[in-house]
Amino acid sequence: MAKLYFSYTAMNAGKSTLLLQASYNYRERGMRTAIFIASFDDRAGRGRISSRIGLEADAYPFDSSEDLFAIISRMHAEGALACVFVDEAQFLAEAQVWQLARVADELHIPVMTYGLRTDFQGKLFPGSRELLAIADELREVRTICHCGRKATMVARLDSDGRIVREGAQVDVGGNEKYVSYCRRHWSQIMRCEADPA
Repeated sequence: MAKLYFSYTAMNAGKSTLLLQASYNYRERGMRTAIFIASFDDRAGRGRISSRIGLEADAYPFDSSEDLFAIISRMHAEGALACVFVDEAQFLAEAQVWQLARVADELHIPVMTYGLRTDFQGKLFPGSRELLAIADELREVRTICHCGRKATMVARLDSDGRIVREGAQVDVGGNEKYVSYCRRHWSQIMRCEADPA
C-alpha cells in the first residue's frame, strides 16, 4: 500500500540531500521517479533542486494553482512512476496536499514530501499544516542549534545579518538568510536583538 510521507525539519538539516539520495536509489534500480519543487524556488535555477553538498537534479516546477494529481497521472501514463518526491513541501497549497494523498491512495504511488514545519515566526506553513494532519507517516529530520540541542525553529536574517521579526511568510533563501535554533534560543532572539550564546 502506497503512503504519503512528510519529512520535516528546520533549515540546513539536509532535506534536499535526503530527497535526491532516495530518488537516486530508485533510479539506480531502473525505476522512474518524478521530482517536484515550487516554481518560485529558483535558487538552483528554475526546475532544479540542489543540496548544500553538491547533489542536483531536474524537477517539475509547480505553482499553487496546478492540479498535482492530474500532472502525476499524465506522467504515470507515459511511463510507470515508482515514487513521487516533493522538495520544499511547505509551499504546497492545502488542496495540493490532498491531491498528493490521492496519488498514494488511487494511483498506488508512494509520495515523499520534504519541507519546513514552521516559518521564521514559529507559525505552520499551510502545506506543512495539511501534511501534519493527513500524511500516513511523519518523519522528523534532525539538525542542531549552535548550543548542540535539537533545532526545531528557524530565524530569518536581513541583508545586514539582523533578526527579522515581521514580514511575508515566504522569502526563499538558504544559509545567507536563515539560521536554525532550538526553541529556547529562538525565543530569546525573537525577544531581543542579541544573538544568544
